[in-house]
Amino acid sequence: MAKYVTQCKLNFYESKKAGKIAIVTMDNGESYNIPNTWGFEALESLNKVLDIVEADPDVKGWLLTGKPFIFNVGADIMSVDPAMSREDALQIGRTGHAAFKRIMDLKIPTLAAINGAAMGGGTEVGLYHDYRTISESPGGCDHYALPETFLNLIPGWGGTQLVTKLAGPEVAIELIITNPLSMNRMINSKKAFKMGLADRMFKPVEFVDESRALLERIITGEEKIERKSVDPKVSDELYNNTKLAIMGKVHSGAIAPFKALDLIKGAAGWSWDEGFEQESQTLADMIKSNQFLSSVYSFDLTQRRAKKLPGRPPKEVRGYNINKIGIIGAGLMASQMALLFAQRYQCPVVMKDIKQEFVDKGLSYVREQLGKTAQKGRLSAADARWIGEDLITGTVTYDGFEDCDFVIEAVFEEVGIKQKVFGELEGVCKPECLFLTNTSSLDITEMAKNLKDPSRVVGFHFFNPIAVLPLVEIIKAEKTSEVALATAFDIAKKIKKTPVLVKNAPAFLVNRILLAWMDGIFQCIDEGADFMQVDNAVVDLGFPMSPFTLAALVGPAISLHVQETLNAAWPDRFPVSAGLKNLVAKGKKSLLTFTETGIDVDPEIKAGWPQGNKSFTDEEIKDRVMERVALEVGLILKEGVVASPKDVDTGLIMGAGWPFFMGGVTPYLDQKGYSEKICGKKFHGANPLETA
Repeated sequence: MAKYVTQCKLNFYESKKAGKIAIVTMDNGESYNIPNTWGFEALESLNKVLDIVEADPDVKGWLLTGKPFIFNVGADIMSVDPAMSREDALQIGRTGHAAFKRIMDLKIPTLAAINGAAMGGGTEVGLYHDYRTISESPGGCDHYALPETFLNLIPGWGGTQLVTKLAGPEVAIELIITNPLSMNRMINSKKAFKMGLADRMFKPVEFVDESRALLERIITGEEKIERKSVDPKVSDELYNNTKLAIMGKVHSGAIAPFKALDLIKGAAGWSWDEGFEQESQTLADMIKSNQFLSSVYSFDLTQRRAKKLPGRPPKEVRGYNINKIGIIGAGLMASQMALLFAQRYQCPVVMKDIKQEFVDKGLSYVREQLGKTAQKGRLSAADARWIGEDLITGTVTYDGFEDCDFVIEAVFEEVGIKQKVFGELEGVCKPECLFLTNTSSLDITEMAKNLKDPSRVVGFHFFNPIAVLPLVEIIKAEKTSEVALATAFDIAKKIKKTPVLVKNAPAFLVNRILLAWMDGIFQCIDEGADFMQVDNAVVDLGFPMSPFTLAALVGPAISLHVQETLNAAWPDRFPVSAGLKNLVAKGKKSLLTFTETGIDVDPEIKAGWPQGNKSFTDEEIKDRVMERVALEVGLILKEGVVASPKDVDTGLIMGAGWPFFMGGVTPYLDQKGYSEKICGKKFHGANPLETA
């Protein structure tokens, strides 16, 4: 038997007033850190329990629940073999439907007692019951979701049909499409109860007992569950608006959300069996798609591999303890860092800037953000005051830096300024204090060269906005010590960021690829392609935002600075864009502007952008851009900037929001033939999960 297999354990409870009740507990025998999942063996276990219950005429009710803190989090997608036949993929859907529908067909009242996390097939099995109770959060069911479209699947065991008919199409669309496409947002028990997905909500402490007591009252007729009637029909307006919303998130790139929408729409006209078969057929198609393989690869990168901290020195190398933190700078990036470090470490954090007004502005930002968090109920008002007023302080001198365990700088992007800051810190800080730099592109070895001890310097590059993007690039300079490197990885883990080890090379990893991506875009524009055609063609691949929107978010001046850094290293591959220089010189913050007819390129920018007269098709634009990306990724791997294609993809997913269904980028480049055309070989074998 495979490790961690969930078993459905049957016990009978003899109720004095209701008779014999089957209590079924899903349990894999492990702690809550190893959640219950569904696989063929688990479904077989459920079927065996159902055989016993169906054969016993004395059983008057059925209650399904999970082990402590966990109901069931769905199918184990990592066990799905991408090489399976479509018929085998079809059986996955049919087997789950068949097992769960046996619960629906029982001739006795059935109740799902959702005591903890419920996702995917775990959420779906609950929906087959006559009644549902849910454990109140926090501490009960804190995570309730149908996240399949996030992984380019569809809820394949009843979700699209059951939610639509039980709670209505608006709820189904929110749970199955909107939430997964919003960074895989989960809901909690309170929201699930409000949406009509549970009939009663009980406190965690007596949850199972109260759920059983409710079932007893239902069996005896003492209590009747009343629900609002819902219309499962999807109106044309709702369908069209949802389709537009999906386009706004994934454009025409991802397939699954559109397939899920069609299944939700079809639910009103199908019988249960017809709807379940439609789900099984669609699920089989999705399992056999490249997008699902890439999504599983992405999931594995971000949920399993990243947690092992690849690149960290061996565990024998112990990092320093952190009890006080210094930050040089009080601008937006520095203030975000101060907030994050104080919340995660709950230790003193001191921010320094050259003027008191800058310090005051940074502190004001931190306190404002803490206040907003407290208003949302995610932090007590007392803790918000403690962090913002007691833990985080500001200064215009180096007083308070002498006992810091690490200091991170976020000052102006000039090597000379950063060398000066580190030199001043070396004269103030204790010898074991580490110096981290948040530089986005500069040479860290050069930054550290004038120090008596350059081994204490390490790159620690956040991505903006820090609260949203999980990536930290950890850059090892020429003389960075193993202890400094180990400490940097430990810091990333403590603040719940995903670290990727990167060689000290111009623009490091993510910015180098993004600038290559932009270079491909600028090439098309420079040669004559229409600005908006290029913007629309590239975003249509499925990126979270268009190139021009991203350029505005990053800031043209920063993009130009990174481009100039790369141009100095590789002038043949990274020419400085005359159009971008003109954009920055004019003080413009974006290429786009609002017009009477919508959004268009700023005419002043267009007039100052040298262009040829070549025309492009949308496909030619996409090819030019992705071929340019393939070239740079190949060179990054050849130069050893990172150790593996998996590091490339982790960086792009976690630091730039590149789509799961692309696998970041390298599986997509393989699938579309770009890697072989440009680099002469694929980055992966047939299955990217097998790549080291």
